[in-house]
Amino acid sequence: MKADVIVSLMIVAIVLLMIVPIPDPLLDFFQLLNISLSLVILFSTMYIRNALELASFPTILLIITIFRLALNVASTRAILLEGPKFGGKVIQTFGNFVVGGNYVVGIVVFLILVIIQFIVITRGSERIAEVAARFTLDAMPGKQMSVDADLNAGLITEEEARRRREQIRREADFYGAMDGASKFVRGDAIASIIITLVNSIGGIIIGLLMHRMSAGEAVKTFLLFTVGDGLVSQIPALMVSTATGILVSRSAAEDNLGAELIRELAGEKKVIILTGTVILVLGLFTPLPTFTSLLIGGMLIISGLVIRRPEFIPSEVAGVGAPVGGPMSPAGPILSTPEEVADVIQSDTVEINIGYGLLPLADLSQGGDMLERLTMIRKQLAQELGLVLSPIRVRDSVLLKPNEYTIIIRGAEVTRYELVPNRLLAINPGYVSEKLPGIEVREPAFGLQAFWIDESRKEEAQQKGYTVVDPPTVFATHVTETLRKYAPELLGNREFQLLVEGLRRKFDKLVDDVFNVVKPSSVKKVLQELLREGVSIRNLPFIFELILDNSDKARDLETLVELVRRGLKRQIVSKLLSGDKQIHAVAIDTDLERMLTESISESDEGRFLNVNPQIMRELIERISQELEKLMRKGYQPILIVSGVIRPYISRVLLRFIPGIVVLAYEEVPEDVSLSVEGVVRL
Repeated sequence: MKADVIVSLMIVAIVLLMIVPIPDPLLDFFQLLNISLSLVILFSTMYIRNALELASFPTILLIITIFRLALNVASTRAILLEGPKFGGKVIQTFGNFVVGGNYVVGIVVFLILVIIQFIVITRGSERIAEVAARFTLDAMPGKQMSVDADLNAGLITEEEARRRREQIRREADFYGAMDGASKFVRGDAIASIIITLVNSIGGIIIGLLMHRMSAGEAVKTFLLFTVGDGLVSQIPALMVSTATGILVSRSAAEDNLGAELIRELAGEKKVIILTGTVILVLGLFTPLPTFTSLLIGGMLIISGLVIRRPEFIPSEVAGVGAPVGGPMSPAGPILSTPEEVADVIQSDTVEINIGYGLLPLADLSQGGDMLERLTMIRKQLAQELGLVLSPIRVRDSVLLKPNEYTIIIRGAEVTRYELVPNRLLAINPGYVSEKLPGIEVREPAFGLQAFWIDESRKEEAQQKGYTVVDPPTVFATHVTETLRKYAPELLGNREFQLLVEGLRRKFDKLVDDVFNVVKPSSVKKVLQELLREGVSIRNLPFIFELILDNSDKARDLETLVELVRRGLKRQIVSKLLSGDKQIHAVAIDTDLERMLTESISESDEGRFLNVNPQIMRELIERISQELEKLMRKGYQPILIVSGVIRPYISRVLLRFIPGIVVLAYEEVPEDVSLSVEGVVRL
């Protein structure tokens, strides 16, 4: 017969045990079996290393509790029916031998056991299980995100990721079940008190009325049987509740409980020797039993002297004596190998830290799609800018507010924002004057006025002209715009090498020809400068051709960038054309341009506009005013200048007026019409 069939029949038998009367010898067998099973459970919890090794413990706890209560019902039936003729040897042994036949002592011992189990062990185990369940469930999304991040980064295989996810799910299920199963033990303790009280009163009444016993005989007989029955059930219950406490308090360990206790408590020789010395002194100079104190103190001192303390074992590494942690070292070597150093080096290009309140956004089981959105953002940047990013690392952080997140680039925080879950963000495009009831904030991507509103006000906000989005969309837009803004910093050596290796697959000779005349670092700098002003580098073969063709014409890197831009003029202008296929822009007065051209100065750090700060401030204000007029007409904010001053004026303006385009006349194709909508004058 298979094991599952046997277990199923045993569970049915437990239920029948409450209904069908059984003979006294069979009752003895079941009670000894109950004690044996309780010992097996207790010893099992002491020898496991991880709680999931006993993943079925909540079910076992339920079954053993029902079994114990069924035995209580069966023994109560037998005692009350048979009275003085009751022949249960186990109950009689506990009543006569354990408490010496004194039912008063038995009642006291029984109550003490119940108090220990109910107030001390069960309540503590219940609290530990509750806290463990809460923290395990709270940490579940973060653990799943870590697995997904490692999988995206290529650190683990799909099979390993599947195994880890299953481990996380089982752990959450286990602690969630233990939180509820611990209530079984608590209920068992309460039921034992009630059953004992009912047995006592019922037994005395039956003895007086049915068996014609005197009051003293009835009390002595039935209370002794009742106390014996209570002890028979409470001692196994105490062992099971102790096992429950051990299991929930040992979430993970390197060894079994006994080995861990000996290793940890006896790990320091001085502690054992000092303890033994104190006991010896107490035995010699106080009324405490001298012989016992000397015996225990001497044993502790001798044990402390013979304990071998784990020490560092020197090892030869590469022929040079280098002390490293030996096999008994608890921590092992620290930062002694390249692999260990690599683990602590900041290596992620982009990181996003989130507060615990945002974990549901990243948890697939709760409908969160944060990781999927980040993958789409990386693909979008690759399509739009040609920038291939390494996977974005997402971590939960206790240092953040619950609904806050930070974006970290190259190890430095560049921005942070706080979302409001269960609300929608109504964004003012700039022309809505009426405010909305809600939390007024600034939209993170573009700094626009916005309100966190209730979902019920969505239609009202849209009718008034607001753009309404949910928190995940706010997050995704913010991340996208932040990555666009810091695109040149995102193109590091790793990303550059990835692009080059991809280009080599089809244009191997082109790559070699370019690197023969221009340093790879200079090529990377050209790409970074293009990204700085939002020019896509996706057409990498053409950009390499332009670098190769213009390398002999450019006197410096700055000039090379401008020559490459002119070669990419159709690509640049194609995104700036308005609906009438023209470029509508603001220009700078001819005299003002001449003045700016003459103010170009050169230093060790390169060329720059050497203009009086007051004049430059006024120039920026005038340009800003003209561009605002241009935007009111429905056109993009474009400033067109001569190619001589374009890089310098662009460098200054982008610091104060983000999002504008500074275009050179030389970058406008001959077949594209240019319409100057305004002229900047001082």
